[in-house]
Formats: sequence, C-alpha cells, structure tokens
Amino acid sequence: MNLVFDIGNTSTKMAVYDSYKKLTSFNTGKLSCEKLEKELTPFKIKKAIISSVKTVPAFILDLLSINIPFIHVLSSGSKLPFKIDYETPESLGSDRLAAAAGACYLFPESNILIIDAGSAINFEFMTPGHYRGGNISPGLNMRFRALHKFTDKLPLVSCDDNFSLPGRNTTEAVKAGVIKGVIYEINEYIRTFEKMHVDIKVIITGGDSGFLKDKIDFKINYLPDLVIDGLNYILEYNAK
Repeated sequence: MNLVFDIGNTSTKMAVYDSYKKLTSFNTGKLSCEKLEKELTPFKIKKAIISSVKTVPAFILDLLSINIPFIHVLSSGSKLPFKIDYETPESLGSDRLAAAAGACYLFPESNILIIDAGSAINFEFMTPGHYRGGNISPGLNMRFRALHKFTDKLPLVSCDDNFSLPGRNTTEAVKAGVIKGVIYEINEYIRTFEKMHVDIKVIITGGDSGFLKDKIDFKINYLPDLVIDGLNYILEYNAK
C-alpha cells in the first residue's frame, strides 16, 4: 500500500492507496507522533511520499522510516512524469508539481488549465507531457485578511454567499468585491485559454474549489483530490 502526505499551509492531508486505487483520505488537523501512529495502524504501508510547502516535521520522517521501505520527499529534483518548461524549476512548489502530475495522469493527451484555489490561487497550464508554466494570485481568505490588515477601518470578513451585488454595507462590499473579483478572474483565465486552445480541459481543485465550482461560467472538472492523486502517481513513478 502507498501512503501520501500533503502538508499545506493550514492543514495536512493523508491518503492511502492500493496501487492507483484510493482506499481512504482524511485531513489530520494538527499532526502529532501519536496521532500519526494511530492513523497508520490498520495499514501495511510499503511506499510513502511527502509533499510539503514548508519544512517537513522531523518526527514524520523518523516515524515513517522505521516501518516503510521506500520513502520519497517530493522536490523539483524528483523524477516526474512530465517535462518542465519553466525557467526556475527549483522554485516550483511541491503542491504545483503534484497538481500537474494529477492532471497529467487523468488527461495525458489533453491541454489542461489547472485552477488550484487554496491559500493562493495557482493557475497552471499543461500540454501533453509538458508543464508550460503558471500564474499565482492571492486566494479568497488572503484577500479578506489583506483588506483588513492594510486598512484602518475595513472589517475582517468571512467567506460566504450572504451579500448582494452591489454591496449594501461595508461587510457586503468587501464580500462582493473579493468573491466576485475571484470569480471574474477565473472566468477570464478560462476564456483566454479557451481562445488559445479550443480543446482545453479545465480543472478546479484546492480548499476553496467547492465554494467556487458552481459559480464559474464555464464547464470545469471539479477534482478536489487532484493533488493527492498526483502525489500517488509521482510515488509510483519514482518507485519503478
């Protein structure tokens, strides 16, 4: 069995696969050595991959290395199932590499626009067998926090659909500005790339993808597990 670790900015996600079949996945919240041991007890893990946007906690590596024969820590130096056409591949985050791998696995013969809506919104473009590049934009909650932090009077607003357009008060104005701004941004990216590549597949994933998916004007593929599926694909690819 395979173990996948996706350590993000705000949460850690784990998944267990039998080859390419996902058996289970779960968000761990704050991870401890005891909690990790408890979660892994039912499974006989032979291979593991760790993806992290920050330094990997030492206890994770120590605990996994005791019982798992093959452990791979994802980096820009990893063997990948696609070529990187990017001037600074060493600066590509592991989350971006994993999303690209997941898209490559699911749609190997397609042009693909990946929209990974999390703490940041990553827009990644792929052609068959190649990662071409991408753009990075602030995510929903980052925009809400920035408006509050860098002004004297704007409130810190949460993300929900309780607003009118235009906003009837300051709270609604912030919600409408941020949420509609992100939606307009995503729609224009899709419109632009569809003009360039009429057969393009559009994927939305990430923590905010469930909130955004039904607000987009275009046909999209909602794949919330794209990153962990991509990590498992990279694990199998490196373990060959």
